[in-house]
Amino acid sequence: MLRLTDRGTAQTCDGLNRRDFMQVGSLGAVGLSLPQLMAAKAAGQVKQEHDDRSVIMIFNLGAPSQLDTFDPKPDAAAEIRGPFSTIASASPDIRISEVLPQHAKHADKLSLVRSCFHTAAAVHDTGHQMMQTGRLFTGGINTPHAGCALAYLRGRKTDLPAHVILPEPMGPTGGNLPHGQDAGFLGKAFDPFVLNTDPSKPNFKVPDLLPPQQIGEARLARRRKLREIVEETATQFENSQSAELLDTNFDAAYRIMTSQEARNAFDLSKEPKKLRDKYGNNRFGQCCLLARRLVEAGVRFVTVNTFLTVFNEITWDIHGSQPFTSIAGMKDIVCPMYDQAYGTLLEDLTERGLLEDTLVCNLQEFGRTPRVNPAGGRDHWPQCWSVYFAGGGVQGGRVVGRSDSIGGYPAERPVEPAELVGTIYHSLGLDLETELPGPAGRPFPLVDYGKHEIQELF
Repeated sequence: MLRLTDRGTAQTCDGLNRRDFMQVGSLGAVGLSLPQLMAAKAAGQVKQEHDDRSVIMIFNLGAPSQLDTFDPKPDAAAEIRGPFSTIASASPDIRISEVLPQHAKHADKLSLVRSCFHTAAAVHDTGHQMMQTGRLFTGGINTPHAGCALAYLRGRKTDLPAHVILPEPMGPTGGNLPHGQDAGFLGKAFDPFVLNTDPSKPNFKVPDLLPPQQIGEARLARRRKLREIVEETATQFENSQSAELLDTNFDAAYRIMTSQEARNAFDLSKEPKKLRDKYGNNRFGQCCLLARRLVEAGVRFVTVNTFLTVFNEITWDIHGSQPFTSIAGMKDIVCPMYDQAYGTLLEDLTERGLLEDTLVCNLQEFGRTPRVNPAGGRDHWPQCWSVYFAGGGVQGGRVVGRSDSIGGYPAERPVEPAELVGTIYHSLGLDLETELPGPAGRPFPLVDYGKHEIQELF
């Protein structure tokens, strides 16, 4: 329990106050439980039956080629269709690339959208913004990530944060712009909890869930000596705006640091080795397993970044020349890892009875050029690409939209980023016209007025 003592101080039932907490380390901003949820329910902005739904957003940083994955064109010329054949799937309406056999196996659980597009610059960062927030950042207004908006509206369900990013936020992708993975204008109090470590490493532990050794000293001796050293700095801090934020986050940070529930949720050693192997003993595979553990434990929204950058590593960014990936590299390294983990995630969620209440959405910032370039790769192409959804009320085995004969432009049912983000909110039972407190008190709807979810998916 958090006990307020006097101006600028906060104390737990263990006697640890905010200043001590600063001295032994802080978790930073995490989502809080708020009364907004009750108000939203009363206003009809939250559908009661969907209050327990969660989201696992897998963001395919780098952008897979639609032609080489989910929208193949086997009858097109070789420089269009690329080197891969197509395979049938568990859905009679879906054929996909041969490099994704597990996706084909589970196609009856997922539904594709093959006609996504945006009109912003063909750089990674702008696509990251729009696909995770529903908007391009313009006029100095940073719209919150969908998971952060959910944290604001509903708060946490347990000691665990409302929104978690695995394994860490997106890094450099060439545009030097915000990626849209924080709370934006909602403020840092609603930023996600970030893992900041690789769960596939031996003896994996979450740094922020390991109380520093000095905490024991703080509880026994009140850390008098160290307090003297930092007294002047701490006093200055008490009078700053940052102190208000820390007062807001203190209880949440303390809860997660001292929560056995939180430590258990992040503890992959509790999973059978056979299942860990099935997900894949790599960063992405173990992140997917951890995502399942977190939603099972009550986390509302988990964002999994498939990759962290597009430079000097094998990714979806298949330009074909250094420091980027070739189509062959995608086939031999990226796709097997990705396909294995995703297929296992769907199986695992299904077997545990979690899929109906867990929306798994696989997004990306744009598509790839219809024509293979001279280096044997494909370049940025925001004019058309594919994404897909499973669970969370989405009907499986469907295809929404259609691209033209070369996969270059939507030919039927064009879909914008705001509609994709709106689909996430709809699955969660949120009214898309629910307003967030924007800059200068300006009301901001979850998505722009007039934008709707993709109704054909439900």
